[in-house]
Amino acid sequence: MKEDTLVIHEIYASIQGESTFAGLPCTFVRTTGCNLRCTWCDTTQAFYGGTRMARADVLARALATGTDLVELTGGEPLLQPGVFPLMRELCDQGRTVLVETSGEADVARVDPRVHKIMDLKAPGSGESHRNRWSNLEFITERDEIKFVLASRTDYEWMRDIVRSRDLSSRTPKLLASTVFGKLSPRDLVTWVLEDALRVRVQLQMHKYIWAPETQGV
Repeated sequence: MKEDTLVIHEIYASIQGESTFAGLPCTFVRTTGCNLRCTWCDTTQAFYGGTRMARADVLARALATGTDLVELTGGEPLLQPGVFPLMRELCDQGRTVLVETSGEADVARVDPRVHKIMDLKAPGSGESHRNRWSNLEFITERDEIKFVLASRTDYEWMRDIVRSRDLSSRTPKLLASTVFGKLSPRDLVTWVLEDALRVRVQLQMHKYIWAPETQGV
């Protein structure tokens, strides 16, 4: 059955570098494959390849690291049917489970115990036309919406979406990230303060601890 196996790029323990869980020890289960091609993507190595593994083996390896926090990421993890029962099984084992998803994939089947960290793609990504706006119906206060911004234009798009769609009424966890090396975090902070925008500015912590191009951290 398709749900019995997953194609996995890597499984490793590190710290969570983004989101409201930033800084906590976390096991990452990175799946292979993505149907988007964002201009700023920093995980293109996960587009292809990987190893097909039994779901039970993926679960065992994720649990063996001993971290309380486990994140499913990619690529785009929700493209693989086996991810949905895997997330349920991790929750059943008492883990706090995160899934990082593009905003294009349907999140309706995600176990309600899982914390969804969902992108909304700004124009600079080249994929903003792929946002699945119906996903917002499944966002609750435990979930997080992330914007990755490469320019002032991207920022203004985010500001208008936050306000026009009243996103803070769905979740207080609205994350504003800069494309590393592309947009100055200081500029982003200035704009957020000027507009009194209810978002959390965040940096990719792992890119400041290790070299930005380092994989598996």
